[in-house]
Amino acid sequence: MKIVFFEIFNEIQDKEKKALEKLFPNDEVSFFIERLSEENVNSVKDAEIVSVFTNSSVNKKVIDSLPKLKFINTSSTGFEHIDTDYCARKGIKVSNVPAYGSVTVAEFVFALLLNLSRKVEKANNQLRQEDNFNIDALRGFDLKGKILGVIGTGKIGKNVIKIARGFGMNVIAYDLYPDLVFAKENNFEYKSFVEVISNSDVITLHTPYTKENHHLINKENIIKMKEGVYLINTARGALIDTEALLWGLKKGIIAGAGLDVLEDERNLKEEIKILTSGKINAIKNYKTLLQDHALIDMPQVIVTPHIAFYSKEAEEEIMKVTVSNIAGFISNNPINLVK
Repeated sequence: MKIVFFEIFNEIQDKEKKALEKLFPNDEVSFFIERLSEENVNSVKDAEIVSVFTNSSVNKKVIDSLPKLKFINTSSTGFEHIDTDYCARKGIKVSNVPAYGSVTVAEFVFALLLNLSRKVEKANNQLRQEDNFNIDALRGFDLKGKILGVIGTGKIGKNVIKIARGFGMNVIAYDLYPDLVFAKENNFEYKSFVEVISNSDVITLHTPYTKENHHLINKENIIKMKEGVYLINTARGALIDTEALLWGLKKGIIAGAGLDVLEDERNLKEEIKILTSGKINAIKNYKTLLQDHALIDMPQVIVTPHIAFYSKEAEEEIMKVTVSNIAGFISNNPINLVK
């Protein structure tokens, strides 16, 4: 079979290739650093298996441009960048990496939160840029005793709760399917969504993105939040209405935000192409890109380029499961299929 990888990390390319060549010596494997898109899909039109990451857009047009395509692997947990309904109609199977970096992402939540609570980045920049040791503008706050609201208690959310308890934080959580045994073991309570966002000093999002929770954090919900709340998002950018977040920050309802993901971040990464493309839909979306830039420029906001998952250990797990997904499909024993 012809197997094509997109968005592949250079440092693991050889490892994946060797693993697949060892398992299936007669298959042809190709690697591309760039994402799969409508612009480059014709260069791999004979692909039978495609592996992508979150920046690729595997829509109907891309799928139709790959007439031999039988299987798509996404080396991510989320799969909203793939038209899975259309794949199902065409008999194309899709697998993901359902769990990786659950500790990695949870640790990064506190990297963002501690940066906000103790003004680490601001202090560093003050010294680096001004040789200024004045601490008047650098007073922070303790995490101990603060209420952490966790939205979504899957593997990442549960690890966040464990770390928070180590800091002495009080935890409340919301989940469609509460794990009451885990709650009892870790001394926290499940509450309604409104109760969590209304009573938390810090809110952190750990729910997958679905059509139903698009803009889960919106102006209506921000109004209900405790004044001075901090918001952390390492999940999906579209869980937050960017315009509403800017409003909440300017009103002072939200004191600060730590964001590893942004709404429409795929287009943000490609904005030069968007500006010169002349595509009407891209121009319409530029409002969100401007809002993303406004967030990035706000001093009380920390934005990172979707790196919460990116550790040596998580990367190795992604590679391992990706290879297993492809091997399972070729062996007629597909695993980790998305529904």
